[in-house]
Amino acid sequence: MSIRRLLACLALSLCCFVHAQTAVHLAPPEIKRDEQGMVTLQSPSPGSSILYTLDGADPVAKSNPYLAPVDLACGGELKARAFSRDRKTMSEVAMAVFEPLPGHKPLPSTVVPVTQDRSWPQYDWTKRHELTSAAVKRSKPQILFIGDSITHFFGGEQFDSYALRGKNTWDEFYAPRNAGNLGFGWDKTENVLWRLQHGAIDGISPKLIVMMIGTNNTGNCSAPDIAAGIEAIVLELEKRLPQSKILLLGIFPHGEKPGPVREKIAGINGILSTLDGTHHVTFRDIGAKFLTPDGLITKDIMPDFLHPNEKGYRIWAEAIEPTVKKLMEE
Repeated sequence: MSIRRLLACLALSLCCFVHAQTAVHLAPPEIKRDEQGMVTLQSPSPGSSILYTLDGADPVAKSNPYLAPVDLACGGELKARAFSRDRKTMSEVAMAVFEPLPGHKPLPSTVVPVTQDRSWPQYDWTKRHELTSAAVKRSKPQILFIGDSITHFFGGEQFDSYALRGKNTWDEFYAPRNAGNLGFGWDKTENVLWRLQHGAIDGISPKLIVMMIGTNNTGNCSAPDIAAGIEAIVLELEKRLPQSKILLLGIFPHGEKPGPVREKIAGINGILSTLDGTHHVTFRDIGAKFLTPDGLITKDIMPDFLHPNEKGYRIWAEAIEPTVKKLMEE
């Protein structure tokens, strides 16, 4: 090997070594809580982003992006890490445990607003929040759908690569009514709460809000806690959109056959039914429309036994249409 080539290789190796040393030494974020209970995170490492958790798990690349101060007046454990832009390099974990402030008590996770990035990098939650918030401000929808991926895949403007499985039904029933879609993949009740408090519905006044949320909470939250999260969303909507009516739908059944999850959903929907007639809410449980007489979900309606296809979305639209017409005073 020539001296010139040897020197070039040494220079390249040194560059890679310096880059590696720089990359692996991201400093952990600084965590501070103010007198109102708002927690701010700051990374000493320029160009890095911060991801955090409230459930005791160490942050990973699919954890919650820090976009605004976190309200922990009711206490809780927060863990945070600084990440490189590609999230392949991360700092050590910073952690803080906060006791509830005077006059506050611990809350279930379902009612503590938080971001999420469970499908990153395929699904950019932050970007969708920015784009959908801007879209509803621009279009001023008269009907606004709020929910998780089941709602997201229904229709409306498309901001990512996910297919809109109910587009034809949406275009027939809701596009003529100037409808907006704030369904987000993987959202839980606490994620919807965060979006509502951070610009998702600012500057609009829809006649009707159609909401179905809670499916993604069913794996690790109790029925009362999930119902509490949904009620918290209702109260947030009532506060921010006092002129809007709310069509609150029971959580749809999922899974091919009846089982414990279906039983939990039935319990949640039973609690939600007590909201009917309060806080501008009309409650409807249309879950039975998706089932055979034996209680089965078939692939010709929900191919994955969770997300409807076009046929399933038409069942949804037709089931709520009389109520929609009544609430819209058409």
